[in-house]
Amino acid sequence: MKSRWLTALPVFNEVNYVDDVLDQVLRYSDRVLVVNDGSSDGTTEKLDARRAAQPEQIDVLHHSQNRGYGAALQSAFQFTLDNNYEGVVTLDCDGQHQPHRIPRFIEAARTADIVSGSRYLKKYEGDDEPPAERMFINRRITADLNERLGFSLTDAFCGFKAYRADALRAMRITNDGYAMPLQLWVEAAAARLSVVEIPVPLIYLDLDRSFGGSLDHAETRLNYYNQVIDEAIETVRSEGRLPDTVCLRTQSCG
Repeated sequence: MKSRWLTALPVFNEVNYVDDVLDQVLRYSDRVLVVNDGSSDGTTEKLDARRAAQPEQIDVLHHSQNRGYGAALQSAFQFTLDNNYEGVVTLDCDGQHQPHRIPRFIEAARTADIVSGSRYLKKYEGDDEPPAERMFINRRITADLNERLGFSLTDAFCGFKAYRADALRAMRITNDGYAMPLQLWVEAAAARLSVVEIPVPLIYLDLDRSFGGSLDHAETRLNYYNQVIDEAIETVRSEGRLPDTVCLRTQSCG
């Protein structure tokens, strides 16, 4: 019997790309969920038309307003559980993730709770050069997470991931924004989930991407990310879910 895995795409104002990405994803996934996070550029109408034309392959959830990247993924996670899928593969709709790699993520999830793409595990021909400030922040945050949570990650922010349904049930994700992956890593550590990374190409097509207001300033964004990690760790500690491997900033991590 074929495994029941879902592929989920968080989408916000991608009217020019969503059809092409859906066509590619459907070559490697039997069922696709698109979470439309309050788009206002015609994406909503385009998705409704695709859903009507391919109801056996495409599901669509609409947020009435833009709630954030983390909120879109939370909706995808809940849909996965509500519909009894074995797991979900998440990838972005902006061309940075290659759908033909979806089966590799599902295969890797046979022996791991979370499979996370890494743009730094392997050098691919044609890899883009990452913006310097994003690379700096990624490396700082990834190193901090590894030291404090006991992981061996190389890329804390890649959105190309596979999650087993049991892993979703074990985590309590509440962050609605771009910092959601940081809370996710803390929750994964608290639940003692197994994590593996697999390499993906380094593709940057959104060099002008906005993180929202003051977060476009690199130092402000770095401070905010550290705050999210601190708060997530404090939360799992207050709930009695803090394993010995998690290191608080007030402790010596050695």
